[in-house]
Amino acid sequence: MYIPLTLGSWKFCRSGRFAIAAGEAAGGKGEDVRDEKMLRFKWKRYIRLVVLLLLFASRSVWAAQDASAPNVPDAGYLRRIQAFFAPGSAKETVEALLLLADVRVNGTRPWDITVHNDQFYSRVLSQGSLGLGESYVDGWWDCQALDQCIERILRAELNKKVSPSLALIMLQVKAFLFNLQDILGSQKVIDAHYQIGNDLFEAMLDPTMTYSCGYWKASRSLQSAQEAKYDLICQKLRLQPGMRILDIGCGWGGFVKFAAKKYGVQAVGVTLSENQADYARRISEGLPVEIRIQDWRDIQGSFDRIISIGMFEHVGVKNYRPFMELARRSLAPDGLFLLHTIGSNRSTRITDPWIHTYIFPNGQLPSIAQIGESIEGVFVMEDWHNFGPDYTKTLLAWQKNFEKSWPQFQAQYGERFRRLWNYYLLSCAGSFRARTIQLWQIVLSPQGVPGGYSSVR
Repeated sequence: MYIPLTLGSWKFCRSGRFAIAAGEAAGGKGEDVRDEKMLRFKWKRYIRLVVLLLLFASRSVWAAQDASAPNVPDAGYLRRIQAFFAPGSAKETVEALLLLADVRVNGTRPWDITVHNDQFYSRVLSQGSLGLGESYVDGWWDCQALDQCIERILRAELNKKVSPSLALIMLQVKAFLFNLQDILGSQKVIDAHYQIGNDLFEAMLDPTMTYSCGYWKASRSLQSAQEAKYDLICQKLRLQPGMRILDIGCGWGGFVKFAAKKYGVQAVGVTLSENQADYARRISEGLPVEIRIQDWRDIQGSFDRIISIGMFEHVGVKNYRPFMELARRSLAPDGLFLLHTIGSNRSTRITDPWIHTYIFPNGQLPSIAQIGESIEGVFVMEDWHNFGPDYTKTLLAWQKNFEKSWPQFQAQYGERFRRLWNYYLLSCAGSFRARTIQLWQIVLSPQGVPGGYSSVR
């Protein structure tokens, strides 16, 4: 039922290599043989997909049976059947699950939820996190402190007490079969998210237009936290005047402007977003800064230092190793590479289905193991810094700015977008508050810093 899968198979068959090989093997009867082999190839892909779906489905059933808890009736797969045939019992099941997270339906505490539509219960049981997010956007439920509610749900690990939704299973299958973060996939997230409009981001972010975690160790405002993060990066990289640096995924150019102005470096920033590139060029005018609209795979040249801030989440596990190899080729032998990325506690190939559908298509959070595998034999890990809790403060500051500026965007975007954007910011804040995801700054060197590397905090 997933249409892009069919399109993906067709595109591969049309690539030319398959048709040429078929034609040569047939001694000139290229068309007939090509059609036959194309059909056979497509059927093999479909059979493989069906087998994978059956494996996922059987795995889900057994996982659901093992995850059954005495305090929660009919866990996992059986809950879905029950919710379909008996919506009333779906309500009882969801209420019991939420109680495990100390969240009450129609309760009075800030993290309790208020349900406006009884279809909410069966929708959440059948669709998981996708249904939870979509039903909030649809106005089926509300919560005064949404970030605290999500934190409790995640800390209670309620996802382990139900079987995976169909949306999650399909996302897993897609990630297994395809490279979702190829050049076309990378452009998809740019078009869906970063081309929304600079006006919205200008209102939400701080004056430096920084769309990544701030460093709040000694900061009391969003802008000072972002500038402190920039300065921390520059110190970790030991920037010196005249150095040539590369920022992979430069966004609106905040870091390259900061580094060029304060540390006297020559900077190259790379982005796929035209909106970001235009803005970055404007704010860095008069500074030794070059902004390119370019995919990271096409980067050429040599640099003394390389930085990537909040971009690795869009690279994808199938591209981690090529990304690191590209960074290594582009870095001077005595250079340093700083990777600033959100990280996951567990290795996976996918992101949350709701985030994938509405916020960051094809995104993926790397794990320690996945990063370690990608740098093995390529880089020496000099420093690994985790300040994930600072992202909660950053997200809450963005959400406060968004709400404050909402009246000027209401006519353009509408109430549904307001609920969607608030759910995005606050649910992510809850994830960091629950410590299920982290924020890492990793310093890498090609061959190890002679005498050792001393980091700063």
